[in-house]
Amino acid sequence: MTSEGHVRIRSWEEFKRQVREKKPTSIVYILEQNAMSPNKELTSLRIIMLHDKRYYIFFDFPKGEVLRETGIPLHKDKKGILNLDEDEVKVILKKQFEKEKIEVFSFWTT
Repeated sequence: MTSEGHVRIRSWEEFKRQVREKKPTSIVYILEQNAMSPNKELTSLRIIMLHDKRYYIFFDFPKGEVLRETGIPLHKDKKGILNLDEDEVKVILKKQFEKEKIEVFSFWTT
């Protein structure tokens, strides 16, 4: 589970529990391409929390038209290809962690 400062969190519930327990000031998310798809759509989500010099990383992948664990919806673009909406992801994550008063940043905007 641990290798060189990285901990892969397997479930969304466990990631949320870790956030509540470790109380980071922020988390970072990355929208990633689905490498297995011919369209390379942005349908995978990586969420990262840094705590005590260790990265806690959670991955979420599509199941139908939502992400499997977080339930974040996917949207079809003009070509009918499913993608995540970056602004929507940020809003959903901020709402999820509003009690913890955690900042949410896109990796590309930090």
